[in-house]
Amino acid sequence: MPLKKQATVCKDLAMSRNGLFKLAAKDPTFPKPIKLGETRQSPVYYDADELTAWIESKKAARG
Repeated sequence: MPLKKQATVCKDLAMSRNGLFKLAAKDPTFPKPIKLGETRQSPVYYDADELTAWIESKKAARG
């Protein structure tokens, strides 16, 4: 399971961190983050395979 840093996901999707939070809140199908630690400063990652599958589902849904 390859992981992507939150900053990389933001760059890949061309959006800010706040935009990523809004997208995740609005779209229940968006992959859930993986937080490594209990503190607010703990790093956040996303599963690269889940992100790819999510993007492919969005591409398929557009017709």
